[in-house]
Amino acid sequence: MIHPHSLTNEQLAGQRLMVGFKGKVLDDALRFMITKLCVGGLVLFRRNVTNPSQLSELCQNAQDLATQIGNPPLLIAIDQEGGPVARLDPPFTVFPGNLAIGNARSIMAARKFGEITAKELKEVGITLNFAPVLDVIPEGFDSSIMADRAFGNSPGLAGDLGKTVIESLQENGVGATAKHFPGIGRTTIDSHADLPFLETKGHILDSLDLIPFKAAIQSNVAAVMLSHVVYTDLDPTWPASLSSIIAKKLLRNTMGFKGVSITDDLDMGAIDKHFDVDTFVERICDAGIDIALICHDQHKIETTHAKLLKAIQTSDHVKKLSLKSVGRILRLKAEYPPLTHHRNNLNGAHP
Repeated sequence: MIHPHSLTNEQLAGQRLMVGFKGKVLDDALRFMITKLCVGGLVLFRRNVTNPSQLSELCQNAQDLATQIGNPPLLIAIDQEGGPVARLDPPFTVFPGNLAIGNARSIMAARKFGEITAKELKEVGITLNFAPVLDVIPEGFDSSIMADRAFGNSPGLAGDLGKTVIESLQENGVGATAKHFPGIGRTTIDSHADLPFLETKGHILDSLDLIPFKAAIQSNVAAVMLSHVVYTDLDPTWPASLSSIIAKKLLRNTMGFKGVSITDDLDMGAIDKHFDVDTFVERICDAGIDIALICHDQHKIETTHAKLLKAIQTSDHVKKLSLKSVGRILRLKAEYPPLTHHRNNLNGAHP
């Protein structure tokens, strides 16, 4: 495994970035982000996909470029939850999603989703799935923005089904991501649009929202995604994605998570309308959050890399924290390596 101390400051800054891009091939913009910004990860959307063969070639070419210039392998991620959030269409297998699995209370369905999805993602070069959603929808919160993406209103059931999805994804070679920590089941404002505030008391979060995440951590989930929501009883100032109280004290120290932490997309309105790049870079460094996810804005990606690099160069404390973060990222990459050759014999399976 590559050791973080062997990397340059530019590489350390880049490894803490996961970025989106517009094309379906290794074009100049993507080449720039890999070679000049040394980005550690890519996130894929429908805009990047034509078919399995094209997607496999894109992932392989990006990985080859990273290797050629001496960077660590790329972490390549996608949102393939099933149901309303699935970036890959047939011939990839289409699943009905968490709500259907939760309504059926079916461990078997959760396992089948994880197994088939992991095999199909790995075959085209994807190494991390931004799934499962572990948000719990309490009784009376049918208007929650997560109502059609969650397993339901039982934290125990969400924990059991989520654990099954995590284990089946990871046993088949793809890292899983528990989201959106510490739980957004009560949220009625979409963080894509603006910054939600939740006044839920900490003891209620502990007895409901955190239960599935505890199960995920016990299952050694590869990554946890932090929400763009302010939990006023925990930290009245910062959303979870920028909060050292939530990302460090709660997730790491109290709950014992040792994997990779990642922000939700920093292009969302919850962040973009309220915090500039200087602020969120400072907060991510302070909170020890490993990966900053930026899905769309090329200028913001470049600016974030520059700010991270400056912080690493000018602060021994930030460099020390970055070495720890990149160490976790490199361990994840070693545990879920990309295939070097992709078969692309996807026929799709019936869920």
